[in-house]
Amino acid sequence: MAQNSPHGKMGLIVLKSLKQQGAEVDQFIRQLRNEENGESYIIPIEEVRFNNGEGKVKINASVRGRDIYILCDIGNYSCTYDLCGFENHMSPDDHFSDIKRVLSAIGGKASRVTVLMPLLYSSRQHKRKGRESLDCAQSLEELQHLGVDCILTFDAHDSTIYNAIPGTSFENIYPTYSMLKRFIQNEGDDIFRDNMTVISPDTGAMDRAIYYANVLGLDVGMFYKRRDHSRIVDGKNPIVQHEYIGGSLEGKRVLIIDDMIASGESVIDVINEIQKQNVSDVYAAVSFAFFTKGLDKFDKLYEEGKLKKLYSTNLTYAPPELLKRPWFVQVDMCKFIAKILCTLNNDESISPLLDSAAKIRRLLKRYNQGQ
Repeated sequence: MAQNSPHGKMGLIVLKSLKQQGAEVDQFIRQLRNEENGESYIIPIEEVRFNNGEGKVKINASVRGRDIYILCDIGNYSCTYDLCGFENHMSPDDHFSDIKRVLSAIGGKASRVTVLMPLLYSSRQHKRKGRESLDCAQSLEELQHLGVDCILTFDAHDSTIYNAIPGTSFENIYPTYSMLKRFIQNEGDDIFRDNMTVISPDTGAMDRAIYYANVLGLDVGMFYKRRDHSRIVDGKNPIVQHEYIGGSLEGKRVLIIDDMIASGESVIDVINEIQKQNVSDVYAAVSFAFFTKGLDKFDKLYEEGKLKKLYSTNLTYAPPELLKRPWFVQVDMCKFIAKILCTLNNDESISPLLDSAAKIRRLLKRYNQGQ
């Protein structure tokens, strides 16, 4: 099947930021193609850093005529390199530069190039307010000019960013089905019946919350963030107050939906607010969990019984201490990614894979039938 692809044999170029997940994706691809004992699709590369911080990428196998998929986690801060005698942690800027180095090393020899960036680079700087940079749009245009044919990402902060590159294929994929499947496996499908409400922590995540509520047949509510626009703290206007808009939460379970947790302050404030309404259990589900200001406050929420579980994907780096937390559940996305890459390599439509609503209905039906 792989050999007959119109775009050539598949090749995975896995940067060290996504090394573990890349190896699992490669294994799943070979399983899907009944090639468990066959050759790996991963193309060996070298990521070199000079002592002054500059770098280069060297590809150690031919890519001519192949269908290349570059895998990179721009949020993996655990990757380090030596800089003038100091240990320097790689930033999103460093990871994005390495993607461009791979494209330069390919040198136009591949049949097709796809970049899989689960966490979209600079996705939080997607629009302009005043005289400021448009980093996300600019980075997408860079990839387009460097010969990238398709960009794959998950739960972009603002999905309309693809308007920056209308002539290039851009797929914004949601982990909704995988998230709910893991949630139901852990909590049981009866958790949704009658007494659960889906909550959006702000107006930006409302579309996600409405989608979850619709497919599950639940009520939905929202918090409105009042901000102090006279000050900027950590690059944003600080939140003054959260105001809830929705029905009563008395005695109900709550599922908070968002695309990411950065410092976590917003989600913490929301959890503390809804506790005033005597809710039952509180769960949260986010695509990306960064915890930039540590885990202590979430530990406290769990110890006080205010947070039951927090679900997130393995699409970006999670430190070992997070994976050990009793309140954290990681959702594995590697098999889903493998299915997407196989389908694209076969030049088939991935729309059936992205139709979460139909898959969720089948999932709920199976659980309702005791399967």
